[in-house]
Amino acid sequence: VNLSFNSCCCLPKNGQGTDVASRCHKHEPFEQAPMYVAVLTYLGFGIVTLFGYLRDFLRAVGLEKCNIAQEREKQKDFVPLYQDFENFYTRNLYMRVRDNWNRPICSLPGPVFDLMERVSDDYNWTFRFTGKTIHNVINMGSYNYLGFAENNADFLKTVADKVRQYGVGVCSTRQEIGNLSIHEELEQLVANFLGVESAMTYGMGFATNSMNIPALVGRGCLILSDELNHTSLILGARLSGATIRVFKHNNMQSLEKMLKEAVCSGQPRTHRPWKKILIVVEGIYSMEGSVVLLPEVIALKKKYKAYLYLDEAHSIGAVGQTGRGVTELFNVNPADVDVMMGTFTKSFGASGGYIAGKKELVDYLRTHSHSAVYATAMSPPATEQIIRAMKCIMGKDGSTEGLRRIRQLAENTKYFRSRLKEMGFIIYGNNDSPVVPVLLYMPAKVVAFAREMLARKIGVVVVGFPATPITEARARFCVSAAHTRDMLNQVLDCMNEVGDLLCLKFSRRKYSPQPDLCDETDFELDS
Repeated sequence: VNLSFNSCCCLPKNGQGTDVASRCHKHEPFEQAPMYVAVLTYLGFGIVTLFGYLRDFLRAVGLEKCNIAQEREKQKDFVPLYQDFENFYTRNLYMRVRDNWNRPICSLPGPVFDLMERVSDDYNWTFRFTGKTIHNVINMGSYNYLGFAENNADFLKTVADKVRQYGVGVCSTRQEIGNLSIHEELEQLVANFLGVESAMTYGMGFATNSMNIPALVGRGCLILSDELNHTSLILGARLSGATIRVFKHNNMQSLEKMLKEAVCSGQPRTHRPWKKILIVVEGIYSMEGSVVLLPEVIALKKKYKAYLYLDEAHSIGAVGQTGRGVTELFNVNPADVDVMMGTFTKSFGASGGYIAGKKELVDYLRTHSHSAVYATAMSPPATEQIIRAMKCIMGKDGSTEGLRRIRQLAENTKYFRSRLKEMGFIIYGNNDSPVVPVLLYMPAKVVAFAREMLARKIGVVVVGFPATPITEARARFCVSAAHTRDMLNQVLDCMNEVGDLLCLKFSRRKYSPQPDLCDETDFELDS
């Protein structure tokens, strides 16, 4: 047994409330699987890989038909486009289990939805619909955290009015003739909601990261990125041309070591000081469900004069007493975060994203961001939907519905997580995180789990390589305020049944319903 030690006592305190919140949220155990599970997982992938090479040989000699994309005969002498490990994995494993992904729905994707039944006659290379519908499947995979992706005519009246007034699309960039009054209203509302000077909105959440990071840093700059950051952040960092260094997930010792080295040594070869050092983190990590240690990161960025880029795609609206994200969760000043990024695709039931911070920052991005200058402006109905949801959260609609949803989400999250721990599943993440990864590990169990849950009318998202490490496949549950207690109990009962059927209860820890004691030092047992 190895005893890993993490200490935060060397960091300055930002007030008693902030310090207590930071220490409480630091306890995010990532329990390791028993040794036999790890061995069987590697063995399973080894067998699949062995048979994959055998099947590739049979395809090469013409004994088995190859349906995957391949070079045309006249391009055989070209450098191959498709010969990589991901293609091998897709061809020999993913295609065998593809029925568990991309399932088409035919109803509103609320807390329940309807699925179109489909079958395959060629081992999942192609599908055909049977004409039947699977009704009332409980939706446990949507990012609809606050339940605003709804079809309520009373709530959506203002959205319908904006469609009549502006139409459904702008067909122009904000810099040309696509700047509408409701865009400016939304940006002011976002700034007020976050407690910052200014904000700018974009029509696509992914592009908000990938197109704005290159506008902020370039050659001669250093990006320190958490190892579990989202693909959009990774792409933006690569497009920027800046030097990228990756620190261990939520590990302040690893981050401080890199900051100290960057300040002391400067750029490679020349040893000139870096033009900028940008720390890039997420509020809630979408695959792990963990929460950033924001006070500690802010303390380090101040100590070493770096900048902080915070992606709150999954945390804005979902955590904090009034839904204002991790800055509210840890009771830190939003002004201490240099670049606040978030999306409207999760808690607000719409599309797009935002960048918020000081007015100088936002004004700079309006003229230098590719997403601002070249991308089509956000559609009017999506804009109005975000305004409607944000006003509801802030209580500006004259009701307490937004606050009720935030509290309901927090209650649902804690209840769902605690019940799963009681059952003996290994789950990752923070107790406040509505993203709940349940570790399945073995490739065969991932497939069987998804199929068994659907047979019980529970829609789940299973995730494997390359979205996760190859030996840490999982099911990712997303809890919503729209889920009733009866829905969650039905899901939990099915989880308990399938967990026993497939032997998925790997946890060796005895769960106590009492809250964990918070201390300056966090000890974590790993085998």
